[in-house]
Amino acid sequence: RPWSQFLQLVRGDRNITFAVCQHWCGRRLTRWASNMTEALASKTCTPCRGGIPPLTREQAELFHAQAPDWQLAEQAHRIERSFRFRNFREALTFVQEIGELAEAEGHHPNISFGWGNATVSLQTKKIKGLHENDFIMATKIDRIFARAATA
Repeated sequence: RPWSQFLQLVRGDRNITFAVCQHWCGRRLTRWASNMTEALASKTCTPCRGGIPPLTREQAELFHAQAPDWQLAEQAHRIERSFRFRNFREALTFVQEIGELAEAEGHHPNISFGWGNATVSLQTKKIKGLHENDFIMATKIDRIFARAATA
């Protein structure tokens, strides 16, 4: 029954937030989001040659639910996340791992870092906005950070 109430709500309001979804659907949605994040992280970036529109705000918000620690910026044309570390070496190692990932995926973020911190910004430059690739990278960067935090 909560699921059917949720569907009625979605049909009536396209701007429904993830928090409201969690309220209505409980664990089922949390499991779905977790599975979607895993699915996104298992994808590889596809080359973007331009000529396609960037994600709309609504599309970006759907992907954002799979990378909730990232902030939508510039009217949903970029995502960004800041990370904290115990020292410079950890921040540098993290940035180097992101560099390796970026080269493997062919999708390169803007990164700034210093003692104990790093900020990563993603946008598909050829379309001057967000693409699924940006969220694929975000979920993979989250995994790198999770490994670093447990090391």
